[in-house]
Amino acid sequence: MSWIRIWVHLVFSTKNREPFLLKSVKASIIDHIKENAKSKNIWIDEINGWNDHIHILISLGKDQSISKIAQLIKGESSNWINKNKLTKTHFAWQDDYWAVSLSESHLADLRNYILNQEIHHKKITFNEEVENFMKKYGWKYLESN
Repeated sequence: MSWIRIWVHLVFSTKNREPFLLKSVKASIIDHIKENAKSKNIWIDEINGWNDHIHILISLGKDQSISKIAQLIKGESSNWINKNKLTKTHFAWQDDYWAVSLSESHLADLRNYILNQEIHHKKITFNEEVENFMKKYGWKYLESN
């Protein structure tokens, strides 16, 4: 039997960063994402977000890819949100996402960071957060053709 532990911090935002994930619906959306992930054998260790984005700590399985997991989570949850009319207008996730791997030694800090999104975003916007990650990891924006 194979044993694999690849930790990934996955982040994606609502389309146009619309503030759809308000307290009144965020908990039910997160609960649904957890249930759906479990049914698809996606191991979510931690999940939380702010009004326009979600952070998820995932452990990849041996047959899973980041792109497939992102597709399964985002596609199914946006369909469920619209079917249940949890937002006043049509809901969609942004097409893009970002993901970074991390070591076991950073799990506790990341779990704490994910759990405390409300506190974190009183100090910094999502745009500032993205820019900080871009600088920290040396990422560059890719130009669309």
